[in-house]
Amino acid sequence: MGPAGSGKTTLGKLLAEKLRWPFYDGDEFQSKNNLGKMAEGVSLTDEDREPWLKSLRNLVHGVIGRGGQCILASSLLKQAYRDLVLEGLPDAALVYLKGDYGILETRLQNRVGHFFGAGLLASQMEILEEPETSLVLPIDIPLDQQLIRMREAYGL
Repeated sequence: MGPAGSGKTTLGKLLAEKLRWPFYDGDEFQSKNNLGKMAEGVSLTDEDREPWLKSLRNLVHGVIGRGGQCILASSLLKQAYRDLVLEGLPDAALVYLKGDYGILETRLQNRVGHFFGAGLLASQMEILEEPETSLVLPIDIPLDQQLIRMREAYGL
C-alpha cells in the first residue's frame, strides 16, 4: 500500500513472480467512472471508492477462501479502507511503501500514459493515514533491497 508513484505495482509484480503467486493491481478494479474522474484530475471521494474497496475485499477473500495466496497492490490510504479489505484475514501482511512527496511527484510527472497525474498526489497525501502495524519500506532504497526486506520480514 502507499500513494501513487510509490512503486506498489513494480514491487508487487516482482514479489509475485518470485513467489509464483497471482498478482492483482488494485487500479484494474476501479470503475470506468472513477478512472475517468482521476484522468480529469478529480479526486475520488470515499463514496466513489466504496464499490472499488468492496471488489478488492471480494477478490482477496475469494482467493484466501479457496486456500490460495496473492499479492495485491493498492493504495489503501486510510485505515478504514484497509479494515474493509482485510477484515477477517489475520494472516494478511501489509507493506507500506513510504516516500517523500518530492520523489513521488517526480515519479508521477515522469510516468507516461497513466490515468493518475501528479496533480492528484496532494489529495492522496492529505488523506493518508500511515498504518501503525505494517512493514514500512522507504521508496528511495533499491528495489532488490525492498524485496529482501519484505521477504525477511514475512519469511517468504
